[in-house]
Amino acid sequence: MTAGSAHYAAEPPKGSTSLDDLARQKNVQVVTSADDLAQDGVFDSDEELDAFLEHVTEARHAD
Repeated sequence: MTAGSAHYAAEPPKGSTSLDDLARQKNVQVVTSADDLAQDGVFDSDEELDAFLEHVTEARHAD
């Protein structure tokens, strides 16, 4: 990709909502531990949570 092929706006378009505003509107909570991810409604199953945590662990150890 060349420098001229992408357009980056200095400010979001008028009428758009910032990520912080969306998080407040949806009452998004910061994940601070694996226990936060284990709460009901975050993943469909324990297996899905386990697969996610395994992926994160592998990614962290790859660096």
